[in-house]
Amino acid sequence: MAEHPAYPVGLRLTGRRVVVLGGGQVAQRRLSALIAAGADILLVSPEATPSVEAMADAGEITWLRRPYAEGDLSGAWYALIATSDPVANSTASAEAESHRVWCVRSDDADQATAWTPATGTSEGVTVAVLTTSVRGRDPRHTAAIRDAVVAGLSDGTLVAPHHRTRTPGVALVGGGPGDPDLITVRGRRLLAEADVVIADRLGPRDLLAELPPHVEVIDAAKIPYGRYMAQEAINNALIEHAGQGKSVVRLKGGDPFVFGRGMEEVQALTEAGIPCTVVPGISSSISVPAAAGIPVTHRGVAHEFTVVSGHVAPDDERSLVDWAAMARLTGTLVVLMGVDKIGRIAETLIAHGKAPETPVALVQEGTTAAQRRVDATLATVAETVRTEGVKPPAVIVIGAVVDVAPPTEQP
Repeated sequence: MAEHPAYPVGLRLTGRRVVVLGGGQVAQRRLSALIAAGADILLVSPEATPSVEAMADAGEITWLRRPYAEGDLSGAWYALIATSDPVANSTASAEAESHRVWCVRSDDADQATAWTPATGTSEGVTVAVLTTSVRGRDPRHTAAIRDAVVAGLSDGTLVAPHHRTRTPGVALVGGGPGDPDLITVRGRRLLAEADVVIADRLGPRDLLAELPPHVEVIDAAKIPYGRYMAQEAINNALIEHAGQGKSVVRLKGGDPFVFGRGMEEVQALTEAGIPCTVVPGISSSISVPAAAGIPVTHRGVAHEFTVVSGHVAPDDERSLVDWAAMARLTGTLVVLMGVDKIGRIAETLIAHGKAPETPVALVQEGTTAAQRRVDATLATVAETVRTEGVKPPAVIVIGAVVDVAPPTEQP
């Protein structure tokens, strides 16, 4: 008999009984999607993984703690058979057949009446990939296809013709520490959908080269300021372009709300009646030290880390940092935008009781091909910055975590 391909279909399982036999890894992988679908799930298994047990404890599924018994599939619309007992699997499969219950078999796809596709979602679209026959089934192959399609939809590289998503307004996108691969999936997708991109100097510049020719890219540092403050001019540019019905991305380095003036832009847009979306980014305060082999926390060494801005010196009346309190902390201190002020910062910390031999690491151009790490102590860091020629942008890490691991080989 000729082999026919499977017929793809989407099951609406909300409130409908689904029976899962077996509480192992297969069930653990499948249950989350079934729960999300709103199914009334009955798990029949004498044992379960901790994750599956947690689902039962939370009331997301009903768990009968015993082996499968004939009749367990009564009233089911769909069944997943995934026990370690071949006899029980065959018996349950026969019961499913007799009751006309669509049945997935984890141990023998050839004997199943349904197959589970490799699935993924992106912005309200579910991608499901099935092989066309039992003989050609290769879960790794279907998963790879699924991943490629979902990634393309998520980052905007795969767009249906004439169906490009376009949302007027502004998205404040955190671009991460510099490596273009470290922007979030959502951030990358919004970039691909933008009409205008207003970019910071510290944003991931390599991403701008990927934009289509029609996208207008504006360097925030080169916006004509005239009688306006720099930030006010940027706010006005965002409002102007979004007010023309364009989709605008404000691409910022790191996270928009970590010393990025993101809230100032949100407030200005809100006052102007412009819709605004904030997309968090990976902050350089944790990612750059990690890229240089430095954990900002480590068991037995540091139970907390504090991030401060160093763009204002400790003796400047505009400073809002309690440097005396910083000196008393026993954890890690991460200083952003502080390269040219590190000498005075170190002196202040020492004056308030921080040990002069406290380790310091400066990571310049973190996560990029130009990354380099320079180590010092509080007592020597000012001179080290001068002799080594450390320049912004650099993340400064102060504390014992600097010595947890030796400096990593630089890219």
